[in-house]
Amino acid sequence: MIERTLGIIKPDATARNLTGAIIQRIEDEGFRVVGMRQMLLSQNQAEGFYAEHRERPFFNDLVSFMTSGPVVLLAMEREDAITHWRSTMGATNPSDAPSGSIRNQYGESIERNSVHGSDSPTSATREVGYFFSCFDLV
Repeated sequence: MIERTLGIIKPDATARNLTGAIIQRIEDEGFRVVGMRQMLLSQNQAEGFYAEHRERPFFNDLVSFMTSGPVVLLAMEREDAITHWRSTMGATNPSDAPSGSIRNQYGESIERNSVHGSDSPTSATREVGYFFSCFDLV
């Protein structure tokens, strides 16, 4: 079944000029990018996006990091998109991520791991809708 998911190229990756390499990998994995934008998240936008983590001890550091530089937001489609993107990214901690995964290749730490991806169909719907209207997607 064709699914849609959200990917974010995080500030650590955009600062190191990895955007093109990551987008190339996305396309090589058979994803179709149906929405893309680069932006600098405001504190309110980052807090709203990560609201489910508000009570966790890492919340403020996460918001600070995600607002520290530009991000690239991607709405992507393919068969089994959510599971495939999570596998392509690798584990949250780059040192635990499989060789060849994006986080293993480009991630610097558990926080600075270069990419984000939706973890379920419910999250994917909410996350894509958070950044893209139906008129933004092609």
